[in-house]
Amino acid sequence: MSYNEKKVTIEMGGGLAPIELSTGKLAKQADGSVVLKQGDTMLLATVVSSKEPKAGVDFLPLSVDYQEKYAATGRIPGGFLRREARLSDYEVLISRLIDRALRPLFPETYHADTQVMVSLISADKEIMPDALAGLAASAAIAVSDIPFNGPISEVRVAKIDGELVINPTVSALEKASLEFIVAGSAQDIVMVEGEAKEISEAEMVEAIAFAHEAIKKQVAGQIELANLVGSQAKRDFNHEPSNPELKDAIYAATYDQVYAIAKSRSAKHERTDKFAEIGKAFFETLGEEIDEETEFLMKKYYHDVQYDAVRNLVLDEGIRLDGRDVRTVRPIWTEVDYLPAAHGSAVFTRGETQSLTSVTLGAKDDEQMIDGAFFHGYNKFILHYNFPGFSTGEVRPNRGPGRREVGHGNLAMRSLKQVLPTEDNPYTIRVVSDILESNGSSSMATVCAGTLALMDAGVKISAPVSGIAMGLITDEKTGKYAILSDILGDEDHLGDMDFKVTGTEKGIVGCQMDLKINGLKWEVLTQALDQAKEARLHILGEMAKTISAPREDYKPHAPRIIQILIDKEFIGAVIGPGGKIIQEMQRETGATISIEEVDNKGVVQIFADNKESIDAALARIKAIVAKPEIGETYEGKVKSIMPFGAFVEIMPGKDGLLHISEIDWKRLETMDGVFKEGDMVTVKLLDIDKQGKMKLSRKALLPRPPKEDKPKEG
Repeated sequence: MSYNEKKVTIEMGGGLAPIELSTGKLAKQADGSVVLKQGDTMLLATVVSSKEPKAGVDFLPLSVDYQEKYAATGRIPGGFLRREARLSDYEVLISRLIDRALRPLFPETYHADTQVMVSLISADKEIMPDALAGLAASAAIAVSDIPFNGPISEVRVAKIDGELVINPTVSALEKASLEFIVAGSAQDIVMVEGEAKEISEAEMVEAIAFAHEAIKKQVAGQIELANLVGSQAKRDFNHEPSNPELKDAIYAATYDQVYAIAKSRSAKHERTDKFAEIGKAFFETLGEEIDEETEFLMKKYYHDVQYDAVRNLVLDEGIRLDGRDVRTVRPIWTEVDYLPAAHGSAVFTRGETQSLTSVTLGAKDDEQMIDGAFFHGYNKFILHYNFPGFSTGEVRPNRGPGRREVGHGNLAMRSLKQVLPTEDNPYTIRVVSDILESNGSSSMATVCAGTLALMDAGVKISAPVSGIAMGLITDEKTGKYAILSDILGDEDHLGDMDFKVTGTEKGIVGCQMDLKINGLKWEVLTQALDQAKEARLHILGEMAKTISAPREDYKPHAPRIIQILIDKEFIGAVIGPGGKIIQEMQRETGATISIEEVDNKGVVQIFADNKESIDAALARIKAIVAKPEIGETYEGKVKSIMPFGAFVEIMPGKDGLLHISEIDWKRLETMDGVFKEGDMVTVKLLDIDKQGKMKLSRKALLPRPPKEDKPKEG
């Protein structure tokens, strides 16, 4: 069978392996398919889009799935089924990165079901696939007939040893002081997400601009590939009916009323109800018999009225829905130690957004196991974010965390991770944020509440972290724009940018930015970052009124961990055959004991919620690993009796020979009746030979009898 494969190569420079894009060989029944190859890493990206939209849909039903095949790394999946199952959190996060980069570039009026799938089919251990997945997905769309205002691409930018680097290796990334995934077209940046070690706003802008230059190269490669395939006309579509007369009527009848409600400073639910009443009143003027298309358009156009009214209120008068100006942060109140039984807890409330966050301290056995195709190992810092329906006054079944929850929790986790103690922290730490109210940036509330709860728990974080969500409203015709601090939920929905920034007093530790417009100027981005810093520092000040530094000690009911180092040779002795010894110690002391080899040493952790259990387990372990010292006295147990003496256990697992001649100063002819097995006897260690055999003596501890005088001759 023949195929018509087309290939292009993108030279990235900087010592990076070239990226090869090819199409025409695999998955040819998809609307578009591309294989990306760099080193031994290979990604297969496909896109399929329905020819017709579903009725009554006024948005793009786009689904993006990134999945790693275990065979790509020569591994067999864990679990009972031994096959790839639902997407892991890591795969969900990469899927979100691709989705957020692609979605803004589809035409606003394109509403056909569209599915993008990216699979890791071969992996190079040093080349991270997440930074290549967006490029592969966009290339698949570029060679299809699906309308798209791209191409786009994504790259990872990091600063290592003071130098900015594109798509560094896995090992090099460990030394990075900043790490961002940046997505964009040849003209604009559309998405940024990442973490940093307290960098300045200028450093962040510099990194994004550096990443954009690499993106331009990858976009050019996709255009070259599309041209090789042939100029494929994009499909015609008319997915959005229109009725200009109805639109004009709705604007004329409702705009002024909506503008007045937007300006009235009503609370969230009151404002929503008033908007609904205006729409319902106009709907009733259309009569009882209207077709589905008219009803659909009426709802769409009325949404457009709200969109324009809210934005114009901000641009023309500088007034927001709740009456604030563009820089003001909503009122904040905080409380710590709210949950008496938790190891640490906090409530953070900002306006109508509230997080109840808890901290739990666990042992090494509580670490999270990561069993992915590319990454597998253990994680000792876990953050979970929950967003129940009641937080927005909705009825919604609990079906486990969705992609949004995973993404929001990851941003908070990456931010707080930057200030956790890197040394002297034996605990596994789990932070759980339950959002109890939401009207704007609950992920940033999670960062703030998480900081407070960690300090309440006594975790020695290096500095408090706060977070703020920024918004942007622009008018391309007039050039007007407004940057909004601490955005509401409606402002997120109706705005042009959602920009979340987290940081300490010293600098930025995390960010997440999504743009919905073209042409964000660098000076606007810089202004947004500076305004975000002002808001972050204000929030840190409010948090400090409740608690400003970690508690000196953990809560009385928090578990304690003792960590000791032992010689490598004793690891087996502590564990025992089949784990018998360590299991017995845990059962009898009530402590949890873990042991692992690190740098040719045994690292032992003893975990318990009371000092007595820790002390008992520590004494048992010290007895096992103690080394006998010549000249020392020991209380030993008779383990076995031989004609020539007895073997006495002076330490767990350490026996020495008490020879018959060393039992007493008087001569013993036989061992009969001297000892029985189990007797306790005090002995002195006289010597240890080259084979490690110990020579014991009892008589050395007994007073030497005086010599008898010999009778005189005479």
